[in-house]
Amino acid sequence: MPIVVLVPLLPLIGALIVALGGSNSVHKRAKIAIFFLGAAFLGSALTLWHVATQGPITIRYYDPDSLASLVFPIGFYIDRLSAVMMTLISCVGMIVYTYSVSNMFQDYNARRYLSLMAFTVFVLLCMVSSANIMMLYIFWQLLSYLLYILAHNHSHGPTLAGAFRTYTMLRVGDVAFLIGIVLAYQLYGTLEYSTLFERVAESPVMLTPFSGVEISGATAITLFLFIGGICKSANFPFHIWLPSSLFAPTPMHALLHAGIINAGGFLINRLAPMFGLSSTVLHLAFAVGLITVIVGGLMMLRQNDIKRKLGYSTIGQMGYMIMECGLGAFALAVFHLIAHGFFKGSVFLYCGNVIHHARKEPSLPHIVTSRKPTEFSFLTWFTGLVTTLLIPLVILLAIHDVLAIPLLESQGLMIFLFFIWITSTQAILSLTRIRGVASWKVSASMISVWFFVIFIYLFAAETFTAFIYPNPAEVEFYLKAAALPDWLFSTIVVAVSLVIITSWSYLYISARGGSIRVPDWIESFKVRLYRLSMNRFYIEKMYEGLGRFFMRVLNRIVGHDAGWSK
Repeated sequence: MPIVVLVPLLPLIGALIVALGGSNSVHKRAKIAIFFLGAAFLGSALTLWHVATQGPITIRYYDPDSLASLVFPIGFYIDRLSAVMMTLISCVGMIVYTYSVSNMFQDYNARRYLSLMAFTVFVLLCMVSSANIMMLYIFWQLLSYLLYILAHNHSHGPTLAGAFRTYTMLRVGDVAFLIGIVLAYQLYGTLEYSTLFERVAESPVMLTPFSGVEISGATAITLFLFIGGICKSANFPFHIWLPSSLFAPTPMHALLHAGIINAGGFLINRLAPMFGLSSTVLHLAFAVGLITVIVGGLMMLRQNDIKRKLGYSTIGQMGYMIMECGLGAFALAVFHLIAHGFFKGSVFLYCGNVIHHARKEPSLPHIVTSRKPTEFSFLTWFTGLVTTLLIPLVILLAIHDVLAIPLLESQGLMIFLFFIWITSTQAILSLTRIRGVASWKVSASMISVWFFVIFIYLFAAETFTAFIYPNPAEVEFYLKAAALPDWLFSTIVVAVSLVIITSWSYLYISARGGSIRVPDWIESFKVRLYRLSMNRFYIEKMYEGLGRFFMRVLNRIVGHDAGWSK
């Protein structure tokens, strides 16, 4: 199906239409380019249908057995994962670009900005449909350059500083990515996906980086590729570039948070057969994702700027995505990034309107001066207790006793159950803050939320997983590779349960007008945690200090060399 090549080329044609021509007709040409992005979306949807019914599409313009795969690695491999990502990117790109045509109409550099937006969609489509790792890396690098250019207003000091920080941090990930590619080619002699996966599985190689330390070739390769992925997806400790880039136009951030930042999750899924051979890297991904979720969430709660709050929210969500990959739930991570992409893209487009109205109307945002007291409702609390504690407990007991499924040996199942439990509980706990609403309405909302979350997660766990990874043995292999030690898994389960029970107890006692005596060390810890999150855990300060240290070292080296040459 060679016509599929036209799908990524359509946004490129749109970018050229906007870029080439006089300044007087920029707006008209920008509107014409919308049709090309719309055609790319329709083409992506048709490609998804074709791949789902007929199988993957492979097109190569090079000989995979020659050095052409390194010099001219242009080709396309589109399976279900690629087709889903192409549909997401083209849909979000079309919406964001259409919004940008009106939003940036009066901007002096609108032609450059709009052409680069369309070009970015082209780069993303080529990246997710790459036939080999080398082509993926080429377009991966182009994204780093584009994020620097799309900062747009480089005459503004903070914008330029944020763009430079973004470019510098992403280059760290690009270098790690390149090291992984070089290592893969050195050990296995190919960069073709299927061939590389087969050779890694059939011929394990052991490396000795230090005396007495041995790691497998799969672990070494995926470790460097993982560093590249978490840099692009703004995971800890490489997350600082995302808040620094928030001076860029809001539509650009809609595309960034809905498409570009998902690159890390796509990379791990694209190379899932290799990541599945390294439990070490998967455990590291779980730890990094968990830290990112906690750090990103705490920093988000302390922001008073709408774009920065959304930025740190994205960091936390990317942590969830990487954590799901670390648990072997690769399809769930793809489902997560799709849902987050549509949600965060629409929120960023709307937040531009909020900012605009807030500048024009002093009454925005509205300040609530008084609140009605919340009446205690036994029905509301009983419903919350049943839906968040008793029903999940009954389900776990039924799985263990009635269905005779050993839970500790089925961590994949437990992972999905706990995601359901945590998500539904979080949503239901927020409903307890609804004021002035009859209790039966709140209870009905709790039950509706519970069933809705269960349906969504079961769909993600079953239908979507079967669509992206149709081989059940492959899914089971990934889940087993990512399985945590029993003691650690049990600790996480107990900790999450205690957090949920403690949250309900605190809200219940507060609603009844009571108080909880908290030890002094907890109050002190809360103050310190608040201070740390307000200062973003001083991570940016540490990077700045590290940069000054390296600059002093380099200056001394340069000074010694200059003195020696004299």
